[in-house]
Amino acid sequence: MIDSSILQGKKAAYFTLGCKLNFAETSTVAQQLSRHGVTKVQKGEVADVVVVNTCSVTEVADHKCRQAIHRLVKANPGAFVVVTGCYAQLKPQEIINTPGVDLVLGSDEKANIIPMILEKMTGAHTVRTADILSFAPSCSRGDRTRYFLKVQDGCNYYCTYCTIPMARGRSRNGSIQSMVEQARQVALDGGKEIVITGVNIGDFGQSTGEAFFDLVKALDQVEGIERYRISSIEPNLLTDEIIDYCAHSRAFMPHFHIPLQSGSDEVLKLMRRKYDTNLFQHKVNRIREVMPDAFVGVDVIVGTRGETEELFEQAYEFMNQVDVSQYHVFSYSERAGTKALEIPHVVTPQEKRRRSQRVLDLSAQKTHDFYARFIGTERPVLLEHAPARKAVMNGFTDNYIRVELPNMPNLDNRIVQVRLGDFNKEGDALCGEIIS
Repeated sequence: MIDSSILQGKKAAYFTLGCKLNFAETSTVAQQLSRHGVTKVQKGEVADVVVVNTCSVTEVADHKCRQAIHRLVKANPGAFVVVTGCYAQLKPQEIINTPGVDLVLGSDEKANIIPMILEKMTGAHTVRTADILSFAPSCSRGDRTRYFLKVQDGCNYYCTYCTIPMARGRSRNGSIQSMVEQARQVALDGGKEIVITGVNIGDFGQSTGEAFFDLVKALDQVEGIERYRISSIEPNLLTDEIIDYCAHSRAFMPHFHIPLQSGSDEVLKLMRRKYDTNLFQHKVNRIREVMPDAFVGVDVIVGTRGETEELFEQAYEFMNQVDVSQYHVFSYSERAGTKALEIPHVVTPQEKRRRSQRVLDLSAQKTHDFYARFIGTERPVLLEHAPARKAVMNGFTDNYIRVELPNMPNLDNRIVQVRLGDFNKEGDALCGEIIS
């Protein structure tokens, strides 16, 4: 066993790119290192250890990862630099050849980061990217008020544009009992809201023979947790049973995030998605029927191979008419090893930008209209920590409207009843007045 005392008193810097799951995992790594005496570096200090948790969902993400690694190596001369995450899993040799990088850990090695760091510090392996088989639990909040509970990892879907199965492996999960235990610990720590996260959370149960709906019901019984949000769930896995349960549950919020990816059925087939626009429309209609105030966020990709101008217009028309609250827009990026590269008709970068901007403009209008519906109403808001020097603090209503209030640090992590006023000057939140 390697002596971990060599970590005692060291300072660490953390940098995360990508999804909420990555942020949760980085926070867990920070907690693990803190138990060995490693503290988080403060502004102006030079770190002894640097951990970069990477994303590889697009070529732009890869580029940002490379930039971040170079910047952090330069800013922390002599630091022990660890790079992990999806980019590390897919392109480890590219990263290890970067000057200043000491250790590259693939997705399955992330959970064993402490022994790996100690191994390398004593002169052992540099690159570890084993087959991705295990499930590494994570339930963390980092600098946020909300906790992020990782319930599942990996994906079995193999959509034509996606490298996630290669980067994170097959679908796997912990047990419902282990998730409930982690939620109880959050409650003991004073946490009030948990975001349920993973790669394909609706597929929960592949490892344990359980079901996502059973997980939802079990978590809803945990005393002390007042809010749950389902971070992202495939429309074909979001059953009417789950929607109806959330509408009447104790703690699940009227808030869904559902990937659409394209509003064109022909493009969905090219992507090898497991639903069509009729099914997606049904899910949104069902949510609106039982939770008319719900926030519905949606992922879309523009400019994929095969998306002709005509098919994009069909997709846009569907996105325009479906009653959702926000679009998260991604421009398609060519990824080595994906089946999408076999699809004819390539969209130019200029056209991708044009289409992306059209959907972003549509999203901004939908979000504005959704927020405007609730001006003058009262909603419960969970207030989030803000530095004392800031004049305002933010929070989110149950249905995920961002609210801006005067900074009152004593209300951090408190749920208060708020009357919603007009938009703030930036137009990205509603001003609020505390009622109780």
